[in-house]
Amino acid sequence: MGAPSGAGTRGGGGRRESARMAGRRGALIVLEGVDRAGKSTQSRKLVAALCAAGHRAELLRFPERSTEIGKLLSSYLEKKSEVEDHSVHLLFSANRWEQVPLIKKKLSQGVTLVVDRYAFSGVAFTSAKELRLAEAAMRGEFGRERYENGNFQERALHRFHQLMADETLNWKMVDASKSIEDVHKEIHALCVYTIQAAAQRPLGELWK
Repeated sequence: MGAPSGAGTRGGGGRRESARMAGRRGALIVLEGVDRAGKSTQSRKLVAALCAAGHRAELLRFPERSTEIGKLLSSYLEKKSEVEDHSVHLLFSANRWEQVPLIKKKLSQGVTLVVDRYAFSGVAFTSAKELRLAEAAMRGEFGRERYENGNFQERALHRFHQLMADETLNWKMVDASKSIEDVHKEIHALCVYTIQAAAQRPLGELWK
């Protein structure tokens, strides 16, 4: 999980300081995990906390359901329509790709994007290390959407572990079974630490 660039330091420096700050970019913070693990709640709380601290931060969610592709996916996930498996995979990928120009623009402008699910969910939907499946299943509305069932998420578990073993990705594990506030504090601390690290780095691309 990455973290954002800050609003900037105060003090003298004139044009040189302004130019240096203008070069700072935002960070891409992705929250992944089992369904009903609290990702949406934590994403909203993180954006609010970052903005309150003076950072420029915005929330994104995937699938992004407002586009035409997103509407197709929403209907599929809500079990209102059927789509062939390979086609669904391509739709999820296309839904992310159609947001890439916006993502790059925002990050380049110094806006940090907190993302509720991203490409990793296209490969695997859960990690038992974050929240035991039995606990997630006990939370409200589990099973309402197509992929919210234990069997599917168990099959995805092995692939998710492979992703977490990739040392080129900045994974941070958080125990989602803790209280909402405790989880928020841990996530926020991790993100603040990463703010400084990401601010001066050039934008890269995932899995390239």
